[in-house]
Amino acid sequence: MCNFFAFVTEPENHGGKRYYFDWEFRKNRLEIGNDGHSHICNKHGLREDICNKYEYNPLTGVFTVDMINSPVDDRVQAEKWVRGLDFKKIVEPLVVKPIINPLLLTAPAIDKNIILLLQEWASVSDSEWASVRDSVGVSVWVSVWDSVWDSVWDSVWDSVWASVRDSVWDSVRVYVSSFFSIEHKYDYAHIVKLWEMGFVASFDGTVWRLHAGKNAKVVFEISKSDLCNWKGK
Repeated sequence: MCNFFAFVTEPENHGGKRYYFDWEFRKNRLEIGNDGHSHICNKHGLREDICNKYEYNPLTGVFTVDMINSPVDDRVQAEKWVRGLDFKKIVEPLVVKPIINPLLLTAPAIDKNIILLLQEWASVSDSEWASVRDSVGVSVWVSVWDSVWDSVWDSVWDSVWASVRDSVWDSVRVYVSSFFSIEHKYDYAHIVKLWEMGFVASFDGTVWRLHAGKNAKVVFEISKSDLCNWKGK
């Protein structure tokens, strides 16, 4: 599957024009499975076998030359163009920001504000990433998920215990959701703040913990009941 932003050019006959799916097209066709070059060529009435095909991931900055079919190789111009593109025109809710691996940060000392963020996260009993997927399209969600996964999940997964991985999985999904400015039923800002400060929260059914550092060391733990009753003192 292509990254969610694929585009094609036919420079020999069209003067370097770029063809792609913009938000006006996407938002009414979110059931499209991916940003395939074939779909783009079909939509614009282009001969696929003479088009140059490219992909770009705005979160990682990776530009990919899939295929040069035209006698005119315009990869340099295509890369310069796509790196300057306003991605609000491609996926309006997308938030382009660096992907953070919390375990590579130096987390601050635990204070009452951090515990309050954890308390707020523990109070959330529902999640709605499915609605985010529905709002931006599966291919966009999957591309962002894969980008975050490739950047952070191996180190997080390898560092936490099997008994708490499900709760950490929830944190990753919420973090992925933070790349989209969509109104949520619940406010997930607290878990994103913890993540971007260098903490990974986990819960084993009894105890809440905050992990930090390359080995996901436990830097704070508190029972579910104590956290629920914590008054910020």
